[in-house]
Amino acid sequence: MYDLSPAVDAEVPPGTNLLISGPPLTGKRSLALDILSEGATNGDGAIIVTTKDGAKRVLSDFEKRTTYDGKPVAVVDCVTRQQGVGEIRDDDRIKYTSSPVDMTGIGIKLSEFLQAFYQDRNIEQNRIMLHSLSTLLMYADLQTVFRFLHVFTGRIQSVEGLGLFVIDSSAHDDKTMNTLKQLFDGIITTSEDGEPEVRLASN
Repeated sequence: MYDLSPAVDAEVPPGTNLLISGPPLTGKRSLALDILSEGATNGDGAIIVTTKDGAKRVLSDFEKRTTYDGKPVAVVDCVTRQQGVGEIRDDDRIKYTSSPVDMTGIGIKLSEFLQAFYQDRNIEQNRIMLHSLSTLLMYADLQTVFRFLHVFTGRIQSVEGLGLFVIDSSAHDDKTMNTLKQLFDGIITTSEDGEPEVRLASN
């Protein structure tokens, strides 16, 4: 089981994919990072796919929660190359895609990290965060994002990982939200004036 505390009071089985949904400035990204860093503290692998912030900022925010040096913490950076920041190469900690549009590249880089952690290093529990689905939906249509996520969530299920997918609920219509929700085993809803609410699909 994956314990989501202390961020939220819940446990979920391996292979679970959760949507973290809420309006802007309700702590969605922070909540996801808290769940990942708590796992990393206890020896879980942590992979962050970022379509909004560069890897340096993501790792800096992660470091505020727990030290990642020597731990299986990795970032798929979909931002930095798009900004044209000179020559940058993949390493053991960070892999780059050309942009958030490159969903094939995102899937490949994620698979490389999952193989390195799950198969090569025998790390049985891995937590994967994607921030943010809203960025993907800015660049691609719903059908394309749905197909990408169908493969992405399936990959997490196959390695018995925990997937956390962040979305700005106020940026999308009901059809988009309801279509995407089909892919997930539960939803964590954030709000401005309350604690995050967890709803897991009934087994």
